[in-house]
Amino acid sequence: MSRCATVSRNLDEPVSGTAATATTWLLLEQPGPWGAKALTASHLDPALGRALEAAAKDTGVRVALIRRPGRHADPGTPPVRQVYVAHTVPGNVWLYGTTTRDPRHLLGLDFAALGAGDPRSFVSALGGRPQTGDPLALVCTNGKRDRCCALLGRPLAAELTASDVPGVWEVTHLGGHRFAPTVLVLPYGYAYARAEAHTVKEALHRAQDGQVLLDDCRGRSAWDRPGQAAELAVRTATAEYAADALHVVRTEGAAPRWEVTIGHTDGRGWRVTVAQTAALPPRPESCGVDVLGTPARMDVVGIRALHTAALAG
Repeated sequence: MSRCATVSRNLDEPVSGTAATATTWLLLEQPGPWGAKALTASHLDPALGRALEAAAKDTGVRVALIRRPGRHADPGTPPVRQVYVAHTVPGNVWLYGTTTRDPRHLLGLDFAALGAGDPRSFVSALGGRPQTGDPLALVCTNGKRDRCCALLGRPLAAELTASDVPGVWEVTHLGGHRFAPTVLVLPYGYAYARAEAHTVKEALHRAQDGQVLLDDCRGRSAWDRPGQAAELAVRTATAEYAADALHVVRTEGAAPRWEVTIGHTDGRGWRVTVAQTAALPPRPESCGVDVLGTPARMDVVGIRALHTAALAG
């Protein structure tokens, strides 16, 4: 049977507007094997995993497990774990890091505040500090969720690590198995599809300079999917690469058609029409699934510049 990623690539399925949505990412190091629902099917205490899922619900925070690239034999309970939290909304982008000996301390976080862009509970509960070094590249490698993520993601993570690329971690789930290898770059929150080592290196280099790479970009996780597609379309049309130059002012409408207003920090604005259509012909949306699907795709069908008054209204 063809792998879902191979079929998607052969069909040249568009990737814009397919990134997972989250204003804030909370990442906890958990070595060893991961199950399909890793927060409750790994060597992390499943009760803690369920509590973290419940605490993050409807806050804009997405919790994921990370591990260092390499072999994943069971090393036992790690004495010290790395923890990161990143907020991805333009104008208030930050990445904090710390270590903890007891992951239960994460339950002391104010998840609603983290989702809204306030990192103070990460400082008070965990002793977190701003991460002033390299950006992070999270490579999805969870083969229990989809075999493409392991078959394509793990070699990519290993290649990047062998090249001494800093900030590379394996991560449990970024959505869109058929776009494997999938990578998320933090702190800006841009996701990439069908990633190759040179793409990730360039995306990290750009992120270090406050820029975004548009090649194979799925979108920024801070926005909903129509917003992701609209923002990338404006970037492409205007050759705007500064990561925080654009923001989604508002999204109006509902599937299958939205009007998305994009604003620039210099005062310019655009109205972008996004239409949801079905990706044809039917294809496997994930490996191991017998039923073929027609996943939604976000097509930008119009862009027009706005006057300042229209942008404000």
